[in-house]
Amino acid sequence: MAYTELIKNFERIRDYMREFYVYGFKSREEFEKKSSRSYDNERRRIESYLGDYMDFRMTHGGKNVFLSIDSRTCVHNPLYKAWKAKSFTNGDITLHFILFDILYKPEISYTLKELTEIIDTAYLSHFQCPILFDESTVRKKLKEYMELGLVTGVKQGRQIAYSRIGTPNLSSWKDALNYFSEAGLCGVIGSFLLDQTGCEEETYSFKHHYITHALESEVLCQLLHGISQRRCVTITNIANKSDHINFWDLVPLKIFVSVQNGRRYLMGYSLKYRRINSYRLDYITDVKPGDIAENFNQLRDKLETMQPYMWGISCSRCSTLEHVEFTISVGNGEEHILQRLEREKRCGTIQRVDRNTCRFTADVYDTSEMIPWIRTFICRITSLNFSNRTIENQFKKDILDMYALYDTEGGKQTESNV
Repeated sequence: MAYTELIKNFERIRDYMREFYVYGFKSREEFEKKSSRSYDNERRRIESYLGDYMDFRMTHGGKNVFLSIDSRTCVHNPLYKAWKAKSFTNGDITLHFILFDILYKPEISYTLKELTEIIDTAYLSHFQCPILFDESTVRKKLKEYMELGLVTGVKQGRQIAYSRIGTPNLSSWKDALNYFSEAGLCGVIGSFLLDQTGCEEETYSFKHHYITHALESEVLCQLLHGISQRRCVTITNIANKSDHINFWDLVPLKIFVSVQNGRRYLMGYSLKYRRINSYRLDYITDVKPGDIAENFNQLRDKLETMQPYMWGISCSRCSTLEHVEFTISVGNGEEHILQRLEREKRCGTIQRVDRNTCRFTADVYDTSEMIPWIRTFICRITSLNFSNRTIENQFKKDILDMYALYDTEGGKQTESNV
């Protein structure tokens, strides 16, 4: 029989998914946070969502389970399935179906008192041990559905008449929903809407399909809510390499998304350190709203003035900018190199020195963020000059170490040229 138990706290299932299938690739014996029984229960639960996308390998440490997903054949994010396993109480699900059975057409409307009487007489009176729903419970449920856009209320004197909102036809939006569900910030919303269309068509496929952001959907939604309301938040942050828990009071400003790996960051103003920092969303486990941030607009403006000098998300060293400059050789018929530079230059500028040489320059807060990108031009770099000499010397040392590792004779030549 399939394991179909629903979940109450998504953060717990998110933690297991990250530990075993996203970052850790841990074996059962290496997981020390919970008991073996808890591990087995969560493993079976996750397998019920992702059984078709799981694989394993045997190592000296035991059996390691991991996700194995081919974006050419899997166009819908399978991690969304975990969000569709929300648990509920018997009373919740009973009241849900009763309300929508009564309000089965948008033209039908009843007041709170009328709804409560119909529930008691037409539905619950047939049970020997009836479930009781008082007006307060029904009112709270109707208020929840109004906030979700499922029910509307019209004032009639001192009372409110409730009716359901008609189900929109989403078939004409299927292409947009297919794309949004895989590429949008909160794509899980698009996945839920796709379920309403009954559309299973595979419209898009992605060369780089970043699926793990699905686990951050709830955190992202809460942060976006805080940004839209210009409200401070308190985030709970747990680093991946330790179990230390931090609580940060922030003013959330923007969400940054890496175009290289799909990782998402919150750019927020730390009320403790009084500066703008970045926080990885996959390390945030909880978000609690706070007071309205009176200086929100000024902080957003400050971040926007900093962005032209940010290569990535680092902006902690904001007192002085670091200058980066290097020249590369471009052979005849290699215009694609120049096109790549133009496409990937971000905040930098490119100058054509001569037919076979061009120079890249940029002023950034953190040179180290650029190093992985600069390394991709190593075979073409003829000279470089960083104002941060520590990073420049480390860059040159890495090249010499690479030559030594491969036992080649290019070390001295590279040292003199670079």
